[in-house]
Amino acid sequence: MKWKRIGDILILDSKFSYDSDAELEKLSKEHNVKTIMKIDHIQGTKREPVYKILYGSETETINKENGCLFKLDLAKVMWSKGNNNERLRIAKLVGDGETVIDMFAGIGYFSIPIAVHSNAKKVISIEINPNSYNFLCENINLNKVDNITPILGDCKVETPKYSADRIVMGYVKTTHHYLKVAIDSLNEGGIIHYHETVPEKLIETRPIERIVSQAGNRDVELLKINKIKKYAPGVEHVVVDARIN
Repeated sequence: MKWKRIGDILILDSKFSYDSDAELEKLSKEHNVKTIMKIDHIQGTKREPVYKILYGSETETINKENGCLFKLDLAKVMWSKGNNNERLRIAKLVGDGETVIDMFAGIGYFSIPIAVHSNAKKVISIEINPNSYNFLCENINLNKVDNITPILGDCKVETPKYSADRIVMGYVKTTHHYLKVAIDSLNEGGIIHYHETVPEKLIETRPIERIVSQAGNRDVELLKINKIKKYAPGVEHVVVDARIN
């Protein structure tokens, strides 16, 4: 049985089956959780979960990760536990005094670690889902950080209003459609962290080619291709770090 614990809620693999409520109650006690859920998939640009509650009723929790606190409701917003190393990696790359734009900010997956673990001057966090945005605001207060500016809106509309030294694009579906507005908002020599799901045989070519195609006459320097996790058979979730000169 595959499972992951988020705060005091247990998320079970979609293939999990059980014979009785007593079996679920026993599982809840073994893992010391208040609720057991299945999340079938995440849908739409607002990244909303399709879920089923198997035991308990409360879906709101606080998850601690990398020294940060994240309040969320798993019936309303997504949580990708497999990205925890990447969230800390990015935070440690942020230089002193940098301005960072976090596109697709969600509840603060990247913004909060950056604010907690770096000396960024400002983090501009853009999120389209009102539920995620509300939790982002709560998490700013929960972690007692004061350099995050939360913005409720569409990244394509809001990103061009700002300029940044670093831009995080922590979304994997159709992310390449947002590359131009991201690159256009990067300062000279700025760095982009571009997420994509890509067939294994195209990892070394397609993501960087997409960045170059949207950079126009600006030079693109590939810094790193970081593999996050398997997304599907033969498909990887990767992050490309690239400097735009």
